[in-house]
Amino acid sequence: MRLAINPIRTLQLFAGIGLLVISSCSSNEKKETKAGTDTAILVTVSQPSADEQQGLSVSGQIEAGQTANISTRVMGYITKLNVKVGDHVNKGQLLATISNDDILAKRAQTDAMIAEAEAGYKNAQKDYERFNNLYKQQSASAKELDNVSLQYSSAKSRLEATKQMRNEVNATLNYTSLTAPFAGTVTQKLMDAGSMANPGMPILTIEQSGSYQVSAAVPENSISQISQGVEVTVTISAVNKEIKGIVSQINQSSQYTGGQYLIKVHIADNEKQGLFAGMYANVSIPVKQSPKSTAGDDQVMVPVSCIEYRDQLTGLYTIGSNNTALLRWIRLGKTAGNKVEVLSGLAAHEQFIVSADGRLFNGAAVKIK
Repeated sequence: MRLAINPIRTLQLFAGIGLLVISSCSSNEKKETKAGTDTAILVTVSQPSADEQQGLSVSGQIEAGQTANISTRVMGYITKLNVKVGDHVNKGQLLATISNDDILAKRAQTDAMIAEAEAGYKNAQKDYERFNNLYKQQSASAKELDNVSLQYSSAKSRLEATKQMRNEVNATLNYTSLTAPFAGTVTQKLMDAGSMANPGMPILTIEQSGSYQVSAAVPENSISQISQGVEVTVTISAVNKEIKGIVSQINQSSQYTGGQYLIKVHIADNEKQGLFAGMYANVSIPVKQSPKSTAGDDQVMVPVSCIEYRDQLTGLYTIGSNNTALLRWIRLGKTAGNKVEVLSGLAAHEQFIVSADGRLFNGAAVKIK
């Protein structure tokens, strides 16, 4: 027996199924759109800024306020080294000794010569006093007194000469015991015990403790804009530290520095914590620019923290037209403090992402805070 199919009911059934499918798709699209909006990464954007405070950025190194190379003025074998690299030494502390047997022999010779000269001097002195009394009693002639006086003066000069010879030997002997000229730290040991020490050849290097400065090189076209006593900003990337310093010295000649003028920046004692001699530093020096030089200044500066490094390329994230992150490759210039110059790849008034609440990648949905 066949059942009769009602065409109207069949159409109504298919229409209902279609409405359910359309409603389901619409609901899924709304959910996906809402989910996409909710998962957008919140970002902070900014625009490149021109360097409002005109300044000069130079590189340098931290060094001790005073450095000394310890050497000797005599030739001989190093018999003992009492210090090693990293040791703290006090002023006058014995650092090393040089073999001095030959000098001690010379001192013994001078001592014997002094004893002989003293005996001759005493004998000449007695003769002089005796003939002087005889001359007063008219028992000796003036010629005899002159001869005795001459012998007495000669003996006295001979004794003085031998004493000065001993002083010379003692001074030479002092160079065989090397002492610290000031309190500091041993930073280099260039020879070991048993090595032959030559006059003027450094054996140890000592840097004064408690005082640091930055030595930086300034190009010749900028040295005239720097004045002594100006406050500068010193950035040490190795310890992520930024401190203030004072230009304490400006070298007036570049004859032995390849056209660069050396300046010294004094670092206050309360800022030396965590610093070590040899660390590289960037010095930002405020200088006065002429109106002509600043009128066409279109320097683009961005924070160093927003730079992305991929192999040999550098870039930063910008915002695309559909509110997505876009990695833009750029070319960098000089660094000034916590900012770096963008030479190409970013317009002067183009927005870029400074920070994000999540991990950025190309095409990631973003939302400006």
